Amino acid sequence: MKTGIIIIFHNNEKHIDTDIFVKQLRQSNNIQFCLVNNASKDNTMHALQEIKDAELPNVSVVDIRKFKSDVSAVRAGARFMFSQFNLKHLGYISTNLLNIKYQGLNGLVRAISENHEVIVDYDVENLKERGIKLTLFQSLFSVVEYLKKLNVKNKFVNRQYLSKL
Repeated sequence: MKTGIIIIFHNNEKHIDTDIFVKQLRQSNNIQFCLVNNASKDNTMHALQEIKDAELPNVSVVDIRKFKSDVSAVRAGARFMFSQFNLKHLGYISTNLLNIKYQGLNGLVRAISENHEVIVDYDVENLKERGIKLTLFQSLFSVVEYLKKLNVKNKFVNRQYLSKL
């Protein structure tokens, strides 16, 4: 069983360096990624498709053609991931809620890659201690908030603001 991460994009073409994304996503083979294009009006979908076409078996792309709220876009990605993969946990990241001014989205992908073991081991002990068995949709977690709570040493994560989806 893998951990899944949904990343929501909306008009992020200028912030996506496909070469860096592909390199970093290759290193995170224990994580299944779902890149969701939320009705971008630029070439974001094209960039996401380039990433998918780089023969990454752990990357899927979902295209939402009519703009939805971040919550709805995460749900769409979660429904896709739930129907396609046997996942242990499912995290999300909305690029709209990130401070990407200094390191761009490449910093996000680098933070995921550097901390993929921490993400894969997401809160398993805490869930066991509380005796809670959650469905996939109930156990969605914000990857950035989780990394901040763990105080990981990463410039990108440290510059993010705590936000709720």
